[in-house]
Amino acid sequence: MKLHIEKNKSRAIRLLTGICLSATLWACSDSFLDLKDPNNFGDDKFWRNKADAESGLAAAYSPIKFQMNGYYGAFDGWLNLNSRGDDIFTILNEEASMWDIATFQNSATTGNDPYGQLYTGIQRANVVLKYIDQVPEAGISAADRNMIRDEALVLRAYQYFLLVNNYGQVPLRLKPSSDEGQLMPKADEATIWAQIETDLQAAINDGNLPVARSSSEKGRLEQGAAITILAKVYEAQHKYEAAKPLLQNFIADNYGPGKRYQLMDNFADNFTPTHKNNAESVFELQYSSDGDLTWGNEDGTKMGNSIPQFVGPAISGGWAKLMPSAFAVSEFAKETRGSSAQVDSKYDKRMYASLFFTPSDYGDWVSADNGWYSPQFYGGLYSMQDLWDGNSSKMAGGAPTYTVSGANGAMNGQFLLKKYTAYWVNSKSADSMGNKEGKSNNLRILRFDEVLLMYAEACAQTNDAAQANWALNEIRHRAGLPEKTFAAADLMAEVEHQCLLEFFGEGHRFDDLRRWYSVNKIQLIFKDNEKQGASNFQRKHLYYPIPSGELNNNKAMTQNDLWQ
Repeated sequence: MKLHIEKNKSRAIRLLTGICLSATLWACSDSFLDLKDPNNFGDDKFWRNKADAESGLAAAYSPIKFQMNGYYGAFDGWLNLNSRGDDIFTILNEEASMWDIATFQNSATTGNDPYGQLYTGIQRANVVLKYIDQVPEAGISAADRNMIRDEALVLRAYQYFLLVNNYGQVPLRLKPSSDEGQLMPKADEATIWAQIETDLQAAINDGNLPVARSSSEKGRLEQGAAITILAKVYEAQHKYEAAKPLLQNFIADNYGPGKRYQLMDNFADNFTPTHKNNAESVFELQYSSDGDLTWGNEDGTKMGNSIPQFVGPAISGGWAKLMPSAFAVSEFAKETRGSSAQVDSKYDKRMYASLFFTPSDYGDWVSADNGWYSPQFYGGLYSMQDLWDGNSSKMAGGAPTYTVSGANGAMNGQFLLKKYTAYWVNSKSADSMGNKEGKSNNLRILRFDEVLLMYAEACAQTNDAAQANWALNEIRHRAGLPEKTFAAADLMAEVEHQCLLEFFGEGHRFDDLRRWYSVNKIQLIFKDNEKQGASNFQRKHLYYPIPSGELNNNKAMTQNDLWQ
């Protein structure tokens, strides 16, 4: 399905020239994404009907998912989210800005900061909120008007959550820039957090967001996404007393047989296009396999997922910019399920979805599920040794030393990132951007496993050991691990362990550590886990600095207090 652009030169020259949006932001009719200039939907030729309103709304989603430079694009969003954590080892000399951020040597001029893209999304949400009530009643139903308004509120709130969580004090813009002007000072964090809560609570309490979308609207926010984001907002502020009942009610109403959400039986189903928009997915960015190479942001209708290209092994067409840390590998191997002769795999099932390695080296068996790019499977493409050797030039500047309990005691081994690669594609260039199957994979931003682990954390922090154990064991069961009952004093350690394994390589780890520990404790953890640049870590690195472009263009703005 193609996106048709209405040619309007007077608007096309404003802010984003010739801009258009991927038709796969969500699957829908052509007219639904008939996009005009998304930053200036304010003239009398627009806001005539539902199609116009939805086109404006679609534009507000777009900056989050930009293929290369959006918040979840590779440059410099997704890569940097991962490089700050101790679950990832960053390859030296691959990306200068990523290396600086990974080793805590960054500054206000480092890289292509996603700060501006988040404000682009906020601007577009504010435009929708300003004009949605101007659509004539004849052109839109009350239900559609209210739903679009609440979607815009959630989008604004979510992008402000990403801003305040990453940058601290930022301008709070609640109107289009044409109404407020370009110059605005930063707001204090408490004010920003309060506004985020207000927006999310309004959208949830209005009840206009659907519990489930039809197949033609996948990718649009549902009620569950708004609730999950609000829970994340509460827990980021340590408001566990508020998060717990919110999550408890959400789980009771939506999780279980016959209800909206389920954990997928196979953890790997969250990372392949075969199971897009599955029962575990709460909010998912939609990508396309159509067309030729797509390297841009909003410059075409065929926006694909670039992450396999960035992390895949070099021999399969990837750029191999990240590796698993030795610490993460040791955590995966910490708990075994027994002899591989007795069970379908020796280790935590998530290890096989997250890492390339040779199971037989560690007393484990090799099967179609855990022997990727192997001569025995996928058309006899690559062995693990092929993958490792293909990355030799990448690892010339250093690589982790992996030690795992093997068949003959502790031994060193070979491990590479598997999660987000296109390992399931029967092609020698599976991770190349030119591979349509790989780039068609959606990116799951919020999943129900996170809901369960947030609930476990809230319960652990509010002295409800029984419910914390219940939620943890839901996660453990899917990983193939035995049920355990943890004492109250041990619950948070298990929450941390499960979050590390469940969200390895997904950019969660740094935010988790920041939420749980003091600056001094984080630095000690980084040193113990041999995090690159651990000795450089300071309090200011809890946040990114406000980028120099914002400071130069917004003279009312000053640098984050910690970075001054």
